[in-house]
Amino acid sequence: MTTVVGHLKHVIVRNRAPGGALALDPASVVDTLHGRPVPDPYRWLESARSPRTLRWLEERAREYEREASDWPLREHLATRIRELLATDLWSVPVHRPGALFATVRTAGGEHPRLVILPDAEPGTPLAAHSARTVYDPCVEDPEGRTTLDAWEPSPDGGLVAVQTSSGGVEHGRLRVLRVADGTPVGPTVPRVRYSHVAWLPGDGRSFFYVRRDGVQGVRGVWLRRATDGAETLVHACTGPGTVPGVRVLGGRWLLVTESHGTGHRTDLWLADLTAAPAERPGLRPLQVGHEAETEARLGPDGLLYLRTTLGASRRRVCVADPHEPGPEHWREVVPEDAGATLDAFCPQPDPRGGGASLLVVRTRLGISEATVHDAATGALRYRVALPGEGMVSTPSVAPDGSVYLGYADVSTQQRVLRLEPGEPAPSHWPSHGAEPSSSPRVERTVVWARSADGTRIPITVFDASDGSGARPTLLHAYGGFGRPRQFGFSATVLAWLLSGGRYAVAHVRGGGDAGRRWHLEGSGRRKPRAVQDLVAAADTLVSSGWCARDRLCLSGGSAGGLLVLAAATARPDLCAAVIASAPLADMVRFERLGLGRMWTREFGSVSDPEDFLALLSYSPYHRALENALRTPGSRHPHVLLTGFDGDTRTDAAHPRKMCAALLAAAGGEQERPPVLLRYEHEVGHGPRAVSRAIGLAADAHAFAARRTGLTG
Repeated sequence: MTTVVGHLKHVIVRNRAPGGALALDPASVVDTLHGRPVPDPYRWLESARSPRTLRWLEERAREYEREASDWPLREHLATRIRELLATDLWSVPVHRPGALFATVRTAGGEHPRLVILPDAEPGTPLAAHSARTVYDPCVEDPEGRTTLDAWEPSPDGGLVAVQTSSGGVEHGRLRVLRVADGTPVGPTVPRVRYSHVAWLPGDGRSFFYVRRDGVQGVRGVWLRRATDGAETLVHACTGPGTVPGVRVLGGRWLLVTESHGTGHRTDLWLADLTAAPAERPGLRPLQVGHEAETEARLGPDGLLYLRTTLGASRRRVCVADPHEPGPEHWREVVPEDAGATLDAFCPQPDPRGGGASLLVVRTRLGISEATVHDAATGALRYRVALPGEGMVSTPSVAPDGSVYLGYADVSTQQRVLRLEPGEPAPSHWPSHGAEPSSSPRVERTVVWARSADGTRIPITVFDASDGSGARPTLLHAYGGFGRPRQFGFSATVLAWLLSGGRYAVAHVRGGGDAGRRWHLEGSGRRKPRAVQDLVAAADTLVSSGWCARDRLCLSGGSAGGLLVLAAATARPDLCAAVIASAPLADMVRFERLGLGRMWTREFGSVSDPEDFLALLSYSPYHRALENALRTPGSRHPHVLLTGFDGDTRTDAAHPRKMCAALLAAAGGEQERPPVLLRYEHEVGHGPRAVSRAIGLAADAHAFAARRTGLTG
């Protein structure tokens, strides 16, 4: 475990003062936690608006621009990424009577806009220009700071609830608009964060929605009348760390959920909306108190279909009668697959009378597989012929039994596929009269590393260049919250590959690549295992000849940013460079920053003595401080940190403090500082305008190219 050097009375802070000389700060904060002193010399950088912080940020900005102007591939990568994104990008459509709702970001557009199209016969040519716009964030905000976060049309298609946010803060507003002319209906709901919206069947003028941050101190599910904003609390959250959700299934059943932080435990309640007033729906437990994650959908046969980790680490599908929904009544129809994680499913009718079926989507080391099963028996009917090795997302059933799927792979921008009942080969939607153009060829290889405890860790390596031998390589990892790494489209990754680099992904523990157990083995007090897995992956790529040590760059964002920083500060010789985007870094104070208080099931809590020791053992900020105090001027990889002033998730205090600690570890005057901070205002952790996303991606990978020797 890392030794904490908090016994020192004064902490030396090596940071360049405005005049260029070293500055010493003998008044640094030292916390005492569980009887142990823990230094925090850059606590002052948690104050984003203080004059001292703003001056410090101005100096980092000057350093960054000096360095970035010298990166040869900066403009080349930006141009190539822009060209790869120059296509219409559609979402999976949502059916309403006589119409389809979807979002489309046209080629060259900054943001997706919400559109409505006629519900035409399959194969009828449709295109972005034939769609009528319902809401366009760029019309409301021509500067591009506003994003469309979520939307849900009413059952009759006459109204649509839209959620927007501005400046990246992800605390936005929920409005109801008339579809016919885009005019607002009733008052706006302020400060809503990615709420589920479920319209009440029948009147089509009232809807359920969730408050994650609370109304008058209460978080939970509310019923709201669109016309005047009158509200009734339907369900209050049962715990302080839960996230509420709401759905209406089949126009009859109200489903209320609570996710317990990020621990992949879900409680679910069900109510029959035909049996009681919507204001008092009489919710009954569907699954409460079980350490399992469960999602419910209603099938065309009136039964509940449940994707669950209850009794299945990689998930299975069960069926239940909604009148007797408890787990003791569940019947398994699609069992767990020992080698693939069940990520999505969709019950679908068969209008030809063949009986209901189930579309099941599994992921095997980042690659999706889709199969169709008999809903009653679970027997396999056929395998879906996907266009390639990629990612399937958001399956949605249409009234005629067809299923829409999102599909993308490493070299193919997301497209929408339509799978008709009984047909194993999907067609493209919307139809343009021609198939999408061919994509560049990318080879995929799986390599295995052995972690410190002997566990085998898979690494997926992508290559678009001819020939073998060591080449500049990006090694990406996330390893958090049980999320599997799926290989969809990234214009940035493809631009890197087409410029001659390699791209690798380490499927470390803490992610969901091998199911719930894989997640739990790398979370909480076991989080250091995820760091060890990444170190082992980097060492394996080098020893196997995929790249040289000085041609390797680690890359990760958010929880992945934490992971790559922890690996690099634990093993400074591991790689040449690190990209950490919007990372967590100070794991002693993460609960006080951003949404950290919601993440104690993932990382542990400093209030617990054993959790505290585990957090401190890999906290990148504290490892860097220790290095600064023990061996000033110690070598670290070159590091690019990105921070976003509007980040309400990880909080930009993390990259600010980490940058200062790494500069201190470097020590002395640095003509070319080994750590850079790219800091943006009026954006946050989530989506942003395309031009800003291109600028960020091109800069980050131009930095990697400069440090790994990629010449394009």
